[in-house]
Amino acid sequence: MLMKSRLQGAQKGHGLLKKKADALQMRFRMILGKIIETKTLMGEVMKEAAFSLAEAKFATGDFNQVVLQNVTKAQIKIRSKKDNVAGVNLPIFESYQDGTDTYELAGLARGGQQLAKLKKNYQRAVKLLVELASLQTSFVTLDEVIKITNRRVNAIEHVIIPRIERTLAYIISELDELEREEFYRLKKIQDKKKIAKARVR
Repeated sequence: MLMKSRLQGAQKGHGLLKKKADALQMRFRMILGKIIETKTLMGEVMKEAAFSLAEAKFATGDFNQVVLQNVTKAQIKIRSKKDNVAGVNLPIFESYQDGTDTYELAGLARGGQQLAKLKKNYQRAVKLLVELASLQTSFVTLDEVIKITNRRVNAIEHVIIPRIERTLAYIISELDELEREEFYRLKKIQDKKKIAKARVR
């Protein structure tokens, strides 16, 4: 009975791990598709951002020093949270704007439109970079967990279950042998009793 319950437990564990592996594989493929899509979009956004940087430099001259002197803290910040997929915690990163844009109306006289466009394009690029970092981190984490889960599934399927089945088969054959021996012994005893009764008559 103990071996049968062990076999049932191993089969149930195998089924659960297989379902987990399937759920992780689905999420893995979805993330892979999003990574490809985001990288393609990232190329376009970075081209646009580089072009708007050239436009802004042409319109306003070199503004690096002005920006460095006036900016005291980052407006775009990142927060992280966890997403649970089949018992696996995946880190998710999100960008958000901290407070209002204090320089929204700055520099409107000298190339202000180009600066606003430049800022908007680079904010979009940062948002995409954060999204891409989140996707790639989840991708690497899932890849590792899928490999471990598949190793466990294979170990249960190809090592543990066959070992338990062989042990069960051995126990059953031994019990059958004992039963045959017991039957033979009882038959001998009955035969001896019959012979003894026949002699008494």
